[in-house]
Amino acid sequence: MPAVPSDGIVRVGLIGAGANTRRRHIPGLREQQGVEIVSVANRSRESGERVAGEFEIPTVYDNWLDLVQADDIDAVCIGTWPYMHRTLTLAALENEKHVLCEARMAMNAREARDMLDASRRKPHLVTQIVPAPATLEVDETIQDHIASGYLGELLAVRLRVANTEGRATPGDTFADLDSPLHWRQDRDLSGYNAMSMGIWYEQLMRYVGPATKVMAMTKVCVQQRLDENGHMRAVSVPDHISVICQMACGAQADLGWSSVAGLQTGSELWLFGTDGTLLLKGPPMNTLMGGRRDGDGLAEIPIPPEKRGGWRVEEEFINAIRGEEKVTRTPFEVGVQYMEFTEAVARSAQTGQAISLPL
Repeated sequence: MPAVPSDGIVRVGLIGAGANTRRRHIPGLREQQGVEIVSVANRSRESGERVAGEFEIPTVYDNWLDLVQADDIDAVCIGTWPYMHRTLTLAALENEKHVLCEARMAMNAREARDMLDASRRKPHLVTQIVPAPATLEVDETIQDHIASGYLGELLAVRLRVANTEGRATPGDTFADLDSPLHWRQDRDLSGYNAMSMGIWYEQLMRYVGPATKVMAMTKVCVQQRLDENGHMRAVSVPDHISVICQMACGAQADLGWSSVAGLQTGSELWLFGTDGTLLLKGPPMNTLMGGRRDGDGLAEIPIPPEKRGGWRVEEEFINAIRGEEKVTRTPFEVGVQYMEFTEAVARSAQTGQAISLPL
């Protein structure tokens, strides 16, 4: 059973207070009854004090280790870039703190497995990775259609993602030539993570399960960018990715991500079966269409209000700490699977060989 605070109040410390922490986690945690955000440690004392002032957080730490070791917190929300996720998670668990860790889970599969192993040594502590959010609204409806036999036998999967994450003009899919180096384009900060690849693989696994073999080609189209110090840096994180997968369910998947494919119209996920086809498209990824062998082509499938999911990450985390539910979006085991996939893509692109999963 989780370690529930004796007075019923869950006290949370923040390590890293980036955009998602400020936009999602702080408001989401404060919506839960009996939750207090009591401390923050950010990249600098100055930035930590800005966050504390904005959100009325009483304590600012210069060093994240002091926050993790503090006796007045029960849980840690990790909002840093991936290069710190393993270090912070292991330290938090060692100090008997529940962990909510921002996606992407880690730099590579080994780090992700270290995090999972540490969590299994502390089964009374709750660990959660922030889930892939784009399809939460439609996940249950798609799962229901697949389970009811709408597709028949699943034959093939096709995914095309126009990756505009972090852009000032999200609708522009042409190569962004002039923006400075973003942390997602910095291998030292993001590891094997590239664009929204792991996020989409997590979403895909909700419908069709994991892959067993991966073959990939990747390309870095914009090869240099200015860093925050005005120095030109080589970029090694790809901005165009093509992947062919053999799925454990028997289907073949053709997956592609690009942040340079100009005029690509949104993103699409196709699920092709012997008896039917499902198409999910966007953004936002909440338009579901389907058609059957004996039908009249694709037609929109309404999402019943009672099936429509949404963001409840912080609620799920706090409920899990109180023993009221288990973490489903997203446990560390799933995070390890998508980190193994992202690493397999990188290994295949580097070697020209098919990579078997799990690693």
